[in-house]
Amino acid sequence: MDTSVLDAAFWITACGIGLLLVMSAFFSGSETALTAASRGKLRAQADKGSKGAARALVITEDNERLIGSVLLGNNLVNILATSLATALLTRLFGESGVAVATLVMTLLVLIFAEVLPKTYAITNAETAAAKVSAPIQLVVKLFSPVVSAVRLLVRGVLRLFGVKTDPDSHILAVREEIAGALYLGQSEGVVQKEDRDRILGALDLGERTVEEIMLHRSRIEMLDAESDPEDLLQQLLDSAHTRLPVYQGDPDNIVGVIHAKDLLRAMHKMMFGPAPSPNGLKDFKILDVVRPPYFIPDTTTLDDQMRQFLRRRTHFAMVVDEYGSLEGLITLEDILEEIVGEITDEFDTAAEHAVQKLKDGHFSVDGATTIRDLNRAMDWNLPDDEANTVAGLVIYEAQMIPAVGQVFSFHGFRFEVTGRKANRITKLKIRPL
Repeated sequence: MDTSVLDAAFWITACGIGLLLVMSAFFSGSETALTAASRGKLRAQADKGSKGAARALVITEDNERLIGSVLLGNNLVNILATSLATALLTRLFGESGVAVATLVMTLLVLIFAEVLPKTYAITNAETAAAKVSAPIQLVVKLFSPVVSAVRLLVRGVLRLFGVKTDPDSHILAVREEIAGALYLGQSEGVVQKEDRDRILGALDLGERTVEEIMLHRSRIEMLDAESDPEDLLQQLLDSAHTRLPVYQGDPDNIVGVIHAKDLLRAMHKMMFGPAPSPNGLKDFKILDVVRPPYFIPDTTTLDDQMRQFLRRRTHFAMVVDEYGSLEGLITLEDILEEIVGEITDEFDTAAEHAVQKLKDGHFSVDGATTIRDLNRAMDWNLPDDEANTVAGLVIYEAQMIPAVGQVFSFHGFRFEVTGRKANRITKLKIRPL
């Protein structure tokens, strides 16, 4: 080594390399911080008055432009630092200075310009993102013309290989990001399964329709408007429900909905009011006290229907298909159960669970149980694209209505039909294979 070259120019160049390494560390840490920072946490900080968090939110809206600008700056300083180091060490070591410069710069860049700043940034993502947002915003504006040209070139090259890019799309949808965080939290024991199910249930309301959770028409309790008043009263008293639809002539001809309080109040007034009827309940007409029916299409989303229930101050709706035929009914309680799980009271006959574990390791499941409820209760992943209920899934996969005792295996589960009524599967035994 020739010590005569250790002049002022040498030390100025060495200081320049050090400064470029600091800038490289800044770009590397900024990239990691801004891409790893949670936009939800940044939004919360911005709402509390953090200007840095607000700037970080604006910058990260266009990730492609952000990353392009930061990478451009990072590569410029890294290449410049390496060039200066090569020139400097070549003066000291001659031809072997190239190899020495490569080794020294690799170690310096790796440790001080990559690993160290990135480790800090990933550990304090939101704090670091807020701090670097102002200078990075300036860098993005400065390199904007170059980055725009590079973006056009990159998209052109990708298009040649059949890859299409959407500049307005996010890497992950918000719902998927939340769901992934909840599943991860639950697997690590930080989030309870019930909390995970409630949050995901609320998020899913906008993607699911009333047809998926409605009570099918074959299971609806109805009152016949032409029945004797005593029979109507007895049927309502025997029912576990406080609201029942009323039909006239044909069960498809729903003429109203009766509330237990309205019926009892009207009958009490007829028998014990100021002008009691001499014939008792024989003159009672249920159509005088029914409330008008509320019909909704089966394609209505659960989110929209819940808003309609709250706006109309009603909890009960009849579901019809595109031809106007009755398909089923849905209540506000049905929608709330998609969020909080099964709601039962002292009059609810569904106190016995729809899923029961048997001694042989199988699970006894009611055929009318929805696939979604079964998946949520058991943490299974049965598909619900082609059918809403477990019985419907078996019929769809078997392409027939199975007889009692028939066994099927699909989607990683064994299904055995244990109960059938007419053309309806009422009970099944299921176990994972």
